[in-house]
Amino acid sequence: MIKRPKHHRVSLYILALVILLGLSPVFAQASWFNSKKNETVTISKEEYERLKQFELLDEVKQYVDAYYYEEPNQQGMMDGAIQGMLQGLGDAYTFYYPEEAWNKMQEDDTGKYAGIGVQMLGNYEDGSVTIIRVFKDTPAERAGLKKGDVFYKVEDLEVTTPTMQDAVDIMRGVPGEKVHIEIFRDGEVLPFDLIKANIVVNRVEYKMIDDKVGYIILFEFAGGSMEAFSKAYEELKGQGMQYLIFDLRDNPGGWVGDAEKIGSMFLDKKVLYYTMDRASNKKEFVTGATSDTMPLTLLVNGNSASASEILAGAMQDHKRAYIIGEETFGKGVIQFVVPLSDEKSGFQFTTAQYFSPDGDKVHKEGIKPDLVVEMPEEFLDTYFDTADLSDPQLAKAYEHALDELKK
Repeated sequence: MIKRPKHHRVSLYILALVILLGLSPVFAQASWFNSKKNETVTISKEEYERLKQFELLDEVKQYVDAYYYEEPNQQGMMDGAIQGMLQGLGDAYTFYYPEEAWNKMQEDDTGKYAGIGVQMLGNYEDGSVTIIRVFKDTPAERAGLKKGDVFYKVEDLEVTTPTMQDAVDIMRGVPGEKVHIEIFRDGEVLPFDLIKANIVVNRVEYKMIDDKVGYIILFEFAGGSMEAFSKAYEELKGQGMQYLIFDLRDNPGGWVGDAEKIGSMFLDKKVLYYTMDRASNKKEFVTGATSDTMPLTLLVNGNSASASEILAGAMQDHKRAYIIGEETFGKGVIQFVVPLSDEKSGFQFTTAQYFSPDGDKVHKEGIKPDLVVEMPEEFLDTYFDTADLSDPQLAKAYEHALDELKK
């Protein structure tokens, strides 16, 4: 036997390793080209440059397709790639809806779904996700979840603003399924095991406080909210309402179109808001014509966000309503929800910042009420009955309404 020098054996080993690692993708690529050699696609230089930016992503995928120890989940990889790209923007309001999440989002807009029965709001500054409403007669209410509880975990998922949609997806599903959640309350982490049930969301509640002052609370701007508000408003007018207290507290926003329609009920051909995109293009939304002169007071708080702030800012700037409560959340950006071409998924992303008619910045600033009324600490997680005047902020709004009616 002829012995080779040890260093020579090492060199051959390294060379073989280099060939294996260096040429495997090339072989894979060559094989692909050979299988496609009779097919030619011509693209423009602009299209070539656009596709070239995904070169590294495709390189990683080729390695995974060739060498991953199990058969890769192709759809899962694509979902993760899209979600990762959007997360790279660092925007808590931009995210992907894979097929299941897309279906659940549309389900949520109908106000009927299987889940636990909470409304959530994410804080873009600290990443926290807080319960701002617990729906009546739901698993969440029966388990003892409260307004003000901050999510820690849903199953094994740590809940933050970037993972909030994932947490929602886990908490939705089929009636009878179990879900484990953990929340922060008063410095403690509390565990809850809940059984999902069918949830029917009421968009509004309303009532006459006396024979002249009516009250409507709108919980969110979602599917059917405009119709629900309009119905409540007409019923209260039919009962003799001469002054409306419109409650937008804890309303996290939703579809801007519903805010535009409600704004058009009270503002006659006025700018409701305007947007500014990254190229400084300005676009105004102007309300339609109306003859409604019903005097209004709007109630807001730190959880009034997005479409709620659009409405409150316009009412304030045009002196159409008196704003009472606490400084609002400060979500002054607008998202588009885009269905993708597979007709099974979609995404939402931030397209512009919006401003009040007078040009006041809303994002990270909020709307400052005309009259600041802080909610006493002992009432922060209290649910008041509809139009209950033991609610200190509502009581102040009612007092203001009575003063206005005397004028």
